[in-house]
Order: sequence, then structure tokens, then C-alpha cells
Amino acid sequence: MAKTHNIFISHYGRDDEHVQRLKQRLKDGGYDVRNSSIDNTKHRPYVPSEQTIARYLRNGINWAGTFICLIGEDTHTHPWVNYEIQQAHLQGKPIVGIFKHGCKDNVELPEALKKYGGTTIGWNSLDRLGDIMSGKETPEENPSGATREPIYNIDRIKC
Repeated sequence: MAKTHNIFISHYGRDDEHVQRLKQRLKDGGYDVRNSSIDNTKHRPYVPSEQTIARYLRNGINWAGTFICLIGEDTHTHPWVNYEIQQAHLQGKPIVGIFKHGCKDNVELPEALKKYGGTTIGWNSLDRLGDIMSGKETPEENPSGATREPIYNIDRIKC
């Protein structure tokens, strides 16, 4: 039996179908994943307050072992994505950016992903995603799957 991995998939709301495809691809690849993020399988008939959404997101990220940001054409425009990445960073979670299938090399990264870094991999790199979820070091990738230099935007604060 495959080891269960708790994940949180941050994404632009209109990319829900790609979230479902990613979860299915992981399952087909032999990974048992449980996703704590908000997707179309968890919608409610009412709109909660922003405080409630923020609390739910923090708790979901806290529960997850790995934080995944699905990077598409419009991901960088969604303020909740930046909030989620920031929370993952504050909670010390491994942050992985996975480029949505069909994206080109010119997709803009969310500001928080640029700021806090994290591994980025291509859509077809499920083996690398599995390694990351298992805690192994992996090289950075462009959307095409080619190796690239890592992002080193580290903020240092004085306490």
C-alpha cells in the first residue's frame, strides 16, 4: 500500500479541472494523496467571510505535509494564492510550484513564490513531485521540464 501524503494545492479557481487532473495523475502514479485545499469538490452554498476563509486556509496548510502551487496563466493575479504561499512559508512547509499542463516558459510566477522561493517543476514531473513529497532534494525545472537555476529571494529579518 502506498504511503499517504497530505497536500494542499493552491490554485486559481478557474483551474479546478487541472487540480482534479493532478490528483488523478498522482493516484494513477501510485501516490495516495489527501488534499486539504478548497476545490470544486468542497464548495458550499454560501460565501464565508474573508476571516473564515483565511482561517480555513491556514488550518489546511498546517495539516498538509507539502504545499503545491499549481501555476497557470492567471495564478499570479489571485490574491488568495499569494496569501496561501505566505502562510506555507510562515509554517515552514515545503513549497512546490507545478506548472499547469500546456503553459509556456513565459508564465508569471505569483509574487509570494518569487519572494519565498520553492521548487518549481513541469506538469510531467510526477516522479519529482513524489520525491519532494517524500522529503528528497530535487533540481528546479522550467515548465518544459528542463533544469533551471533555483530562485534565491530570501528575506532576512532581524529579531
